[in-house]
Amino acid sequence: MPTDTRRRPAGSARAGAAREAASRRRPRRAARRRPPNPLRALVLVAFLLFFFVPVLWLALAATKTDAQLVHGNPLSFGSWSALRHNWDRLTAYQDDAILLWLRNSALYSFLALAITLAVTIPAGYALAMTEFRGRRTLLLATLVVMLMPNATLVVPLFLEINAVHLVGSMWSIVLPYAFYPFGVYLTYIYFSTALPRELLAAAKLDGCSEFGAFRRIALPLAAPVVALVGFFGFVANWTNYFLPYVLLPESRQFPVQVGLGTLLDNVPQFNPTAGTLAVERPELALATLLAITPVLAVFVFSQRFLVAGMLAGATKD
Repeated sequence: MPTDTRRRPAGSARAGAAREAASRRRPRRAARRRPPNPLRALVLVAFLLFFFVPVLWLALAATKTDAQLVHGNPLSFGSWSALRHNWDRLTAYQDDAILLWLRNSALYSFLALAITLAVTIPAGYALAMTEFRGRRTLLLATLVVMLMPNATLVVPLFLEINAVHLVGSMWSIVLPYAFYPFGVYLTYIYFSTALPRELLAAAKLDGCSEFGAFRRIALPLAAPVVALVGFFGFVANWTNYFLPYVLLPESRQFPVQVGLGTLLDNVPQFNPTAGTLAVERPELALATLLAITPVLAVFVFSQRFLVAGMLAGATKD
C-alpha cells in the first residue's frame, strides 16, 4: 500500500496554528476598535449639562453685581472687585453671621458623625454576624425608620427632646443626627456579604472573644463601608434643614442651611417686606457656594474610599 510522502513539516504546522489563532483574535480586536455609541455619548453630555451648568451659573453669579446678574450674560464672569464687595457685605451681615453658621454646622455635623460611627458599625456587625432574641424585629424597625421621610420624625423627636429639656441646646441637633438607620443598614449589608464567617470562627477558636473578633478582624476589613457611612452621614447632617429650624430658637445657634433661609427672607426680590438688613442676590449665591464647599471637599478627598465602599460585597467568591 503506497504511503503519502507529502507530510507537512512541523514548522509549517506551527505556522498554520499561529495563523488560526490570529484569525480568531481579529474579530475581538475589531470589536474593541468599534466607535462609541453616539446615543450613549449624547445622554452623558445631557446629564453633564443638566448638573454642571447650574453650578457654573452659581459660581459666576457670586462675581457680579445685582444688575449684571439680572441683565447680563448668565454664564459670563463679573469681576474680582464685585466678588470682594459681595464677600464684604455677606460677612458684615449680622456681624459675620455666615461664618458663625458655618462653624455651627461643622460642630453639629462632626460631633454627630463621631457618635454615628461609634454606634452604627457595631450595630451593623451585631445584626449581621450574631444571633439574639429580637434580631429580626430590630432589623425590620431599622428598615422602616430608614424608609420614613425625615419630616415625619420631627414632631416625635421634638416631643422626646422637650421631655428631657434639651430643646434649644446643641444636643437637640447632635443626638437625632447621631443615630443613622441608613448607616446601620449599609453596615449590615457589608458584613453579611463581604466578611467570611469562617474567618471569625477561626479567630474565636484561637481564643478571641466576640468583641475581640470585631475589633481585630471585622473592623480593619470594614474601612470601605466606614468611609461610605461617614460620607453619607456627614452629608445628611450638613444638609438637614427642618429639624434645626424647629428646635433652635436663636439665630446664633443656626447651622448654615437654616442661615441660608434667613438670608433668603431678607432678599427684597423674594420678600418685599425686607428692611434695613436687605441682602442682594449675588451675596445669596456666594453664601450658597460657601455652604456646599465643605461637602464638595469631603467628596473629593474621600472619592476613592467611596467607590471601594459601594463595590464592597458586590461580588462574592
